Amino acid sequence: MDKNQIWDAIHAERHRLLDALAPLDDAAWQTPTLCNDWSVAQVLAHLTAAANVGQGAWLLSIVLAGFNPALHNERRLRRHLGATPAESLAILRASAEKTVAPSKDYAAMLGEVIVHGQDIARPLGLELEPEPAGVYEVARFFSERDFAVNSKTLVRGLTLEADDSSFKAGAGTARARQTARSRHGNGRTTRLPRSAAGRRGDGTRTAPALVAPPLHGQPDAASSRHLMPFRKF
Repeated sequence: MDKNQIWDAIHAERHRLLDALAPLDDAAWQTPTLCNDWSVAQVLAHLTAAANVGQGAWLLSIVLAGFNPALHNERRLRRHLGATPAESLAILRASAEKTVAPSKDYAAMLGEVIVHGQDIARPLGLELEPEPAGVYEVARFFSERDFAVNSKTLVRGLTLEADDSSFKAGAGTARARQTARSRHGNGRTTRLPRSAAGRRGDGTRTAPALVAPPLHGQPDAASSRHLMPFRKF
């Protein structure tokens, strides 16, 4: 995908998430997500912040935070957190078509929306399936780069291969085959980016170091189901 195609995909995934969240009641917005200790409302505010922070603003923010990524993230999040769910949705909707990013790693921006979208959707039982072309691009990027998450390091020594698309990366002696079919049975590729980014498929939130060991070797069907998405950016 070229730059314009990736931005189109980012905009589409933002709108897809907004549409999925619009029917939720207020209580659902406080549901814990797969993103460490953040609620649905907080993860959405994090995505809104990402849609509004360019390189200069990002650099200033991280310097003022003393190069503490957690403090940087929390400050940006609070600035974009609505007082109500409706306000939070409106803030992101107003930013959904922006083409603002702190770097030219646009695939990472797409990965943030896709994987954080799953961080939200899975605990809520929502059907949120990103477009395969975008997921394919993110899986490729994550397999080639350590960027915000140590995805390349996590999959070192593996061959990554999807069962339902032509995606294949790596030349390791161990193979991690990911059937990318969701529980809804529509077969869209979603698991490989989440695996590389450090989430487990059983919905628990964990550090990537705890996910890496099962990847090394020939995973069985049960262990494959326990590989999945993301840490905070």
